[in-house]
Amino acid sequence: MLTKRIIPCLDIRDGRTVKGTNFVNLRDAGDPVELGATYAQNGADELVFLDITATHERRKTLAELVRRISGEINIPFTVGGGITSVDDVYNLLQHGADKVSVNSAAFKRPELVGELANEFGSQCVVLAIDTKKEEDGNWYVYLNGGRLATTTLCTEWANKAVDLGAGEILLTSMNHDGTKQGFAHEITSELATTLPVPVIASGGGGTMEHFYDVFTKSHADAALAASIFHFREIGIPELKTYLAERWIPIRNDLII
Repeated sequence: MLTKRIIPCLDIRDGRTVKGTNFVNLRDAGDPVELGATYAQNGADELVFLDITATHERRKTLAELVRRISGEINIPFTVGGGITSVDDVYNLLQHGADKVSVNSAAFKRPELVGELANEFGSQCVVLAIDTKKEEDGNWYVYLNGGRLATTTLCTEWANKAVDLGAGEILLTSMNHDGTKQGFAHEITSELATTLPVPVIASGGGGTMEHFYDVFTKSHADAALAASIFHFREIGIPELKTYLAERWIPIRNDLII
């Protein structure tokens, strides 16, 4: 059985790590280079870097910051924000990224997913989906860091992107983001049990039990979180020990 992954996320604005609730009310969470190094040392399985205002500000991802972080870590490193072309990805890979995350640009021009998969392989292409459950009970895709609503269903877009070549889905529930009330089991399970690629659950992790639940109830392949790690509310070694004791397959080289 494949091991489940624990992934800290660095949301970057103006070169600093930030975190909010439901995609708003952002507060400073520290230096991304220091945080990345600490997570790698403490047993994180991967690291995700999202330049959360790059698309909204119509600029490219902070490649120099990516280079500085990659120099401090020895785990897979996914980078997203403002990626619109094959050349953008070449630049980020040269600066130390292992995978790239595409979101708004891929939705607006779906051919981008295929172009990246053909050039770098599907394993390099992570499709990030920011989704929100509306009053009609359906989960819809949001763009530009949650600022722009669409009428496209999350499941519809996820399936299309995988068909185009996306090798992984990073699913963030806007309803749960930063609430620490647990992950979005309904939509996570729907994707994780039907798609042929791994699904990373994001949004809502607040306790160790929430991580256990997202692996057992939602069947997620990985769980991503930010503030609980940034502000040391949960330690990654302690979390991994908790999961391993409950028979969750986990990389255990740093388990205490």
